[in-house]
Amino acid sequence: MSSRLVGVGVGPGDPELVTVKGVNALREADVVVVPVMDSGERGRAEATVLHYVPEDKVVRVVFALNERSDRTRREAAWDAAGERVAELLRRHTSVAFATIGDPNVYSTFTYLAQTIAELVPGTVVSTVPGITAMQDLAARSGAVLTEGTEPLTLVPVTAGAAVLKDALAGPGTVVAYKFGRQAHEVAEALRETGRLADAVWGSALGLPEESVRPAADLDETPLPYLSTLIAPARREGGRGGKL
Repeated sequence: MSSRLVGVGVGPGDPELVTVKGVNALREADVVVVPVMDSGERGRAEATVLHYVPEDKVVRVVFALNERSDRTRREAAWDAAGERVAELLRRHTSVAFATIGDPNVYSTFTYLAQTIAELVPGTVVSTVPGITAMQDLAARSGAVLTEGTEPLTLVPVTAGAAVLKDALAGPGTVVAYKFGRQAHEVAEALRETGRLADAVWGSALGLPEESVRPAADLDETPLPYLSTLIAPARREGGRGGKL
């Protein structure tokens, strides 16, 4: 009988935002893997999971979550993490992997699933969707993500502020992920494209240290790496103007 690996989206940090299906998947799995950095501190995924499963069911696996400059080191870390999860799949029928947000949106689970397909052929891989940071920030700030025929563009600022600026020059709402280290450049891009006034940013959503503020407050002060920005579309014509 094939083992099963399921990627479970556990939301951006608030344990109340884990779906019922997500909770069931965590509880039904034999073990729940949570990603940690090599520094060993407890991450958001692990903190969220511990609201629903006992600690002795959780297995911490080191991933190079913040390694972007050294590809060799990153690949080696992915291989080591894959081997660890493969070992668990050889001993257990069902392994869940908890990831913040959604497992199909900029998630470490994508790379893990590819590795497992090579290491443990025949493993059945599936995902349980999770609430994303942009959805949570929209709810907490009152920002409307899309109306009518508006497009929605999601940009990881790790690709560079120029990519964000190009998106802001276009139509529709723009969401920026992981922009904390380039907050000043992001603020400049918003100003240059005339998108600053209505934009909002947030970090640590659903956690005690949560911050949700207007983007106009952005300055050169570094922000948490996982900060999220929403720059709503320019809207004219009143209700239903974009239909």
